[in-house]
Amino acid sequence: MPIKIPDALPASRILESENIFVMSEDRAAHQDIRPLRIAILNLMPNKIETETQLLRLLGNTPLQIEIDLLQTASHHARNTSPEHLLAFYKTPGEVMDQRFDGLIVTGAPVETMPFEQVDYWQELCEVFDWAEENVYSTLFICWGAQAGLYYHYGVDKHLLPAKMTGVFAHRNLLPEHPLMRGFNDVYPAPHSRYTAVDESAVRAVNELDILGASEEAGLHIVADRACRKFFVMGHSEYDRDTLKKEYERDAKRGLNNFPLHYFPDDDPAKTPVMTWRSHANLLYANWVNHIVYQHTPFDLSKL
Repeated sequence: MPIKIPDALPASRILESENIFVMSEDRAAHQDIRPLRIAILNLMPNKIETETQLLRLLGNTPLQIEIDLLQTASHHARNTSPEHLLAFYKTPGEVMDQRFDGLIVTGAPVETMPFEQVDYWQELCEVFDWAEENVYSTLFICWGAQAGLYYHYGVDKHLLPAKMTGVFAHRNLLPEHPLMRGFNDVYPAPHSRYTAVDESAVRAVNELDILGASEEAGLHIVADRACRKFFVMGHSEYDRDTLKKEYERDAKRGLNNFPLHYFPDDDPAKTPVMTWRSHANLLYANWVNHIVYQHTPFDLSKL
């Protein structure tokens, strides 16, 4: 089934060229079904790249989805054109009188800062509070996951001695969980971060379960037992070359953040093999179908 996004959104042309089923707004309006409403709070600098990655995964699920793209009002995005933001993005304040089936909170390049020093932290806390009453399930990614764990459960992050970057093997710790349905016992996923959350701190919170973890990279997926919040520490949405671009960007800054288990033979001149695509699609399909679609009331006012 298709994903419904604005016809002029750059991601629309990219996804159609990849044979991802994208439905025009006009065609969607004439279908006699209620699409799932999912908001994406995009905190990443290159918003077009991130929105395309997430829409690609959401568009590969079996349900019709209507997307609202959100940006913070308290932080000015410098890496995305004002025209794009004006045409396709809203601020959280513009949708807080509405209800959504799902919310995705992306990562952000602010992880080395204390949460309270991030210029949009207060606005983000207001979004978290609003989502408690107006969103059925929230998927937090990377720094967004750390921020969610800190705000909701008081679990803090800590600085790593070196950037955790690469594609790592993870153990499926709760294969019976609906989010992990169909996952292999061991599955790959990319990470790209300077901070981490201690497994012991998460296990000390009775409301949380650890669904996936890596001996090298640490925690990957944490869930609350009500299946209303999911914290994904990695970047399953990343494209084949995203870590390569980050490595080259960091190298120009004099940083040697070489991604592990990513380049064939650890040779940056070789094209990376995308080993995580199937599990990335499965993660989002399970969230949309087994969590959001199966449990959200048809009438969102009954959330």
